[in-house]
Amino acid sequence: MGEQSFGGVHWIEQHAQRLAVMPGAGGGVVAWQWVRGGEPVDLWRAWDGRTPRMQALASYPLLPWSNRISGGGFEHAGRFHALAPNTPDDPYPIHGDGWLQPWQLTRSSEDDGVQMQLRSAGYGGSPYHYEASQSFTLVDGGMVQSLSVTNRGEHPLPFGLAQHPWFTRTPACRLSARVDGVWLARPDKIPTGYTTDFPEGWNLGQGARVDRLVIDNGFGGWDGEALIEWPERDLALRMHSTLTLPDGSQARPDCLLYAPAEPPVFCFEPISHPIDAAHLPGQPGWTEVAPGQSMALVVAWRFSSSPADRSAATA
Repeated sequence: MGEQSFGGVHWIEQHAQRLAVMPGAGGGVVAWQWVRGGEPVDLWRAWDGRTPRMQALASYPLLPWSNRISGGGFEHAGRFHALAPNTPDDPYPIHGDGWLQPWQLTRSSEDDGVQMQLRSAGYGGSPYHYEASQSFTLVDGGMVQSLSVTNRGEHPLPFGLAQHPWFTRTPACRLSARVDGVWLARPDKIPTGYTTDFPEGWNLGQGARVDRLVIDNGFGGWDGEALIEWPERDLALRMHSTLTLPDGSQARPDCLLYAPAEPPVFCFEPISHPIDAAHLPGQPGWTEVAPGQSMALVVAWRFSSSPADRSAATA
């Protein structure tokens, strides 16, 4: 799993941008580009057009929960819900199942953007029955990306949402985001505890040199703002993330930084709950959604050649 029959790319162009999505491949994004000086500049790491793996796409949605869940599943309201591993290279189920199913393109136009929908009913033995929608609207200087899920099952269940964009990692690339602390983890990425004492180079509020890190950890206390800079490319990308809970209230998501040793890529993900939230004390962010209720994650992206200041995303 994680490998699919790729095909059916849909492009739109608007506001000096180009966006390509592939609904049949987990509702994923093939490319998001800024047309600068007549040349396309990749804002997310673009798909190479060959590799049939979701992890090779520019971005994809994570739902009805994100990242890893240990223990073979989770317990809720006195009932244990089993979850099986869903990729060949990880011992834990990871990223839910929305990214493993084909979505339907329901709207695609230069003026109105792109919208995709998914109806999922117990995929792979999952306890989740849900409807999901995601949309991408190109605006002047950026894009608004939204992801929502509605519980269509018979019982309340905890849900989660996240986005998984991939970025190019360059020697001078810098990520800045105000966070309070970080979840430390075992080698298998399952958290062992939360700390406000950041390991060397991990305090995103001070600006992290991404090329110097090997990391796959979640951060808490994030205010939803972030800035990614590529000085070599004369490029900066800002993001603002907001979470809408089932009761209609607004909240700030957590975030996760993934930077492997190889290849030169990284991910900065807005996430509604930490890794393995179902088994953490207090189950932070593990949000119960009753039948018919919904939750949503909205990310507003803005790009520029060089930011005038970094105050919006730094301590």
